[in-house]
Amino acid sequence: MSQWGDAFNTVALALLVYSLTGSGLGVSGVVIAEIIPVLALAPLAGALVDRWPRVRVMVGADLARGALAFVLPFVDGSVVPVYAVAVGLSAGAVFFNPAAQSVVPAIVRERELVAANSGLWSAAVISQIVLAPLAGVVVAAFGFSWAFWVNAASYLLSALVLRRLALPAAPAPGERGSWYHQAREGMSAITGHPLLRALAAGQFLAALSAGATGALLVVLARDHLHLGAGNYGLLLGAIGVGAAAGPLLLARLTDNPRQPGYVLGPFLLRAAVDAVLATVTGLVPAMAALIAYGLGTSTGAVTFNSLLQTETPERLRGRVFAGFDVLWQSGRLLSLLLGGLLADVLGIRAVYYLGAGLLVAAAGVGWTGLRRRS
Repeated sequence: MSQWGDAFNTVALALLVYSLTGSGLGVSGVVIAEIIPVLALAPLAGALVDRWPRVRVMVGADLARGALAFVLPFVDGSVVPVYAVAVGLSAGAVFFNPAAQSVVPAIVRERELVAANSGLWSAAVISQIVLAPLAGVVVAAFGFSWAFWVNAASYLLSALVLRRLALPAAPAPGERGSWYHQAREGMSAITGHPLLRALAAGQFLAALSAGATGALLVVLARDHLHLGAGNYGLLLGAIGVGAAAGPLLLARLTDNPRQPGYVLGPFLLRAAVDAVLATVTGLVPAMAALIAYGLGTSTGAVTFNSLLQTETPERLRGRVFAGFDVLWQSGRLLSLLLGGLLADVLGIRAVYYLGAGLLVAAAGVGWTGLRRRS
């Protein structure tokens, strides 16, 4: 339900900020506003998730985000309060996401994790594909306010549903030490566990690739593929098709979250796609490559999260998932900052070739950790 609202919010927020600033840099500011709370709050959020009842954390995060989304239409005349609300919405997600990822292993068995995470991913992607165009229609016909109020209502509905979620067993009580001590223990769990350490390194390398290649796809389409704005929309649609189909296919192929090929193979598939995109020209081969990219992104996210859920001790799951969020967002931010500079100096193709190399390195690092674990 909250994903339905997010689809409306993502479209309406980008359009609103662009109307207020008139620049792509202003829209990029929304992305930065969404990343900053992760870097600032994730360690605290992870410790809180492991200390408090996780369903209560999710409900509280939904209620807070619902209130922020409701007031957004009343401050949409200036970009500064809009950015502030975007920061608040992202801060709510910083608490919600580790709690949700920690709850899944308490509900299903290990052999059901791949199917469960596939279902969650499919719900999110299909919501975006179906509702993002509708969000544009709502904004055009009724203005920004209704889109933001749809988002607010979705958070409230989500909170009502989650209140009925009864976990079969409560998490082990966390230590009642300082927040700093608990956050530090979470980071030590990642660095002290050979497999988690390898997966963290792979996650960071993949973020260094994905931040730039994802944001600069529009540049690749214009400068290398020589496509217009309408064809760029087709490229995004191709990614969505692959991302929606990937989990459905994965759930039929395996139920084992520990198989290296399904965890690390998507890194190599995405590396091949980046190399192909930097080499070929034309709409059809680019769309075919991006369908494969969507497959790799979705199946990789499902298997990666399933493996983390399997390997992480129950009492540390919130902090570990929050730590991985920090690695992903910090790598993504660094990639966004450096990718544009590299594209200006060496050209957009160099960005994609480098992205392919980083993904190959991510697969290699992860393979080392999985082999030691086996």
